[in-house]
Amino acid sequence: MQAHFPNCKPLPGAERLLSNLSRARSTSSMAEIQMALASSTKSHSYELKASSPGTEQLLGFFQSDRKTLNSAADSSETPISPNECLVFEDSVIGVEAARRAGMRVVWVPHPDVAGEYQARQEDVLAGRTKLIDIGDDWQLGEIGGSWAECIKSL
Repeated sequence: MQAHFPNCKPLPGAERLLSNLSRARSTSSMAEIQMALASSTKSHSYELKASSPGTEQLLGFFQSDRKTLNSAADSSETPISPNECLVFEDSVIGVEAARRAGMRVVWVPHPDVAGEYQARQEDVLAGRTKLIDIGDDWQLGEIGGSWAECIKSL
């Protein structure tokens, strides 16, 4: 599978979405919208995925100093609360993690994954798949809640 990583292409619409978000401003403060890239991918796999020309171009939308694993936030920056975050995620585990963290999620699954979880889509969107048992039920989202949605494409 790793042999295919350098040939990975961004989802259709990803460049336009990132371009629009990079120019967006807060309606209350007119401050720039902060964007971050998070990945649980191993470093070697990440480098392979990030090496394709289309992906490299998209990474330019993110501040390069924000790509460091476990990097500390700049103390002069205003902290961002989880409920201020909007996560675009393709994996079920990622949706669950973001929902349990209190973040709003837009799930953009691969068609095969969407088919596999079709009967459990509401569980996925609420962070209730129990793929990882952390025992903190208070972190679970509501079935049918408005903090997560599934779309087929960006």
